[in-house]
Amino acid sequence: MTIQVSPSPIPNSDAVNLTSTLLDRDAYLTRLLEQVILSPAADGLQKLRQHAANWVRHSTIPTTREEEWRFTDLSELRKLQFQVDKQLKSADISSLILPEAANSRLVFVNGVYAPELSAVADLPSGVVVSNWAGLSESEQQRVSQYLAQAEGTQEVFTALNTAGISDVAVVLVAKNVMVETPIHLLFVSVVGESAMIFQPRCLVVAESGSQVSLIEEYTNRRDAECAEEEGLYFTNAVMEVWIADNAEVNHTRVERESGEAFHIGKTAIAQSRDSRYTCHAITLGAKLSRHNLEILQTGEQTQTNLNGLTMISGNQLADTHSAIALNYPHSTSRQLHKCIVGDRAHAVFNGKVFVPKPAQLTDAAQLNRNLLLSPKARVDTKPQLEITADNVKCAHGATVSQLEDDEIFYLQSRGINENDARNLLINAFAAEILSQIPIPSLQKILLNTVTNLKSFTTDN
Repeated sequence: MTIQVSPSPIPNSDAVNLTSTLLDRDAYLTRLLEQVILSPAADGLQKLRQHAANWVRHSTIPTTREEEWRFTDLSELRKLQFQVDKQLKSADISSLILPEAANSRLVFVNGVYAPELSAVADLPSGVVVSNWAGLSESEQQRVSQYLAQAEGTQEVFTALNTAGISDVAVVLVAKNVMVETPIHLLFVSVVGESAMIFQPRCLVVAESGSQVSLIEEYTNRRDAECAEEEGLYFTNAVMEVWIADNAEVNHTRVERESGEAFHIGKTAIAQSRDSRYTCHAITLGAKLSRHNLEILQTGEQTQTNLNGLTMISGNQLADTHSAIALNYPHSTSRQLHKCIVGDRAHAVFNGKVFVPKPAQLTDAAQLNRNLLLSPKARVDTKPQLEITADNVKCAHGATVSQLEDDEIFYLQSRGINENDARNLLINAFAAEILSQIPIPSLQKILLNTVTNLKSFTTDN
């Protein structure tokens, strides 16, 4: 167990010294910034974009020399020249529509709001689900009080997203409103011949006493004019969630990008007194993916539950970094993150729980379990507690294992062939996470996805 004093609630690993970086600007990041700021700024977002752009100009892309990125090499990303797609594209999303959210769906294609694919009729009074342009002036002013105000906004990829904001997916839930229908925020990438960059932005505000379930999904569709089945693109996504006193948010995040894509996502959560937040984070796609999940407690007696499943194969790399800052007493947090790694894939997990001195009577537990399906599969795990409070109940742990020969033999002795026996054990390992997703149709889709993945070999 690592026990040390943290200088800030959630340390910003990508904070830069502006004086030094003025002399050594990142040429690649500058070119990337020049592309994203070409996208038109919606009314009311110009000042926010300009401030973020100024920060990006004085920042650098992280390298493996930095502790927080030492297992995630972005050098391949730096070799690519991305463009911003300025054309509205259509996409067939019929297979992506969830019955539970058939009339509570907000769809963006290549970062552009697609009203013809969206449906927001099945929502109670007091709930606003819209893009930025669809908000009233008073609603835009209200959103501006929260947008880009979460902890960690100066992290380089978060700032890059803010610098290029052209639209925002917004969910506002009024005081004491219970939303029984899940809200589906669907981001679809349709890629042509050239490499593209997409920067989805989401903001959720749950006022006191409210309750809402969210599905945040990233996936791709083939462009009919492109010969390639999968496209090369970069998704740089940011989700901010503000949970007021005694409010509850159940959040399911699904990343199923193209096998050639890059995906970097930021989820920033602010929890007020007596609030409850649950996250189910599922990572299946992308050549390289990184999810930064940051929870900031702003009041006492909060409840936080984080469930994660990473399932990768081939040469994929999936990195999950989480940070839970429990700054007030009587809080509870539970985290279970599982990785299933096949072929030559590489999974990374770094989970931090901060318990400073004011956070007495905190109860926090964190566990990372990893299943390696190939001798060349790799996992780097680092669960971490940083505690200065003296009256707490905290625990963490990590396990790395392979499929047990005696378990496979037992199933074979019951008439199940070896391949089916292996798949049965893998499915059972994943089902502990997937079975907790509160949307039955999505749970079924993801279980089928796990079952049908083909690339989990015992490569020697």
